Amino acid sequence: MTTALRLEKVTVANFDAAIGLKVRPDQEHLVAPVVKSLAEAYVYPHIAWPRLILDGDRPVGFLMAFLDIDFAGDGKGTDIRSGLWRLTIAAGEQGRGYGRFAVESVAAAIRRRGGTRLTTTWHPGEVGPEGFYLGLGFRPTGEMSGDQKVGELELE
Repeated sequence: MTTALRLEKVTVANFDAAIGLKVRPDQEHLVAPVVKSLAEAYVYPHIAWPRLILDGDRPVGFLMAFLDIDFAGDGKGTDIRSGLWRLTIAAGEQGRGYGRFAVESVAAAIRRRGGTRLTTTWHPGEVGPEGFYLGLGFRPTGEMSGDQKVGELELE
């Protein structure tokens, strides 16, 4: 991993590179394709924060955060959450610190908005990312979102 890591908005200029990012074949059932995330970002522009992860000028991954979702869905704001909605690190780029960079970048964005916790979900199982998230300090909340575990990272 170099020190030239950065996030960029997905634009016309980098759209094809973004949607071309693919995880390993055995991971495809764990994360939606980038093109689906971008469609959801279009539908939910007030909460979605999609970004291309670049190492220098080379696209290595994609993340999409969610910001200030009424997680309880009660309209009362009793459980407002922000966090990591999607994370795709390209198959040949995994294990190089890009995922950690993505989580740290989302955490920084949440802190800038005054947030104190980062929420994410993951599919349990051996090939899933649970070990990655637990290694970063996420703690399962005991909740499920569909068939995914919900985890939180307290931000300092």
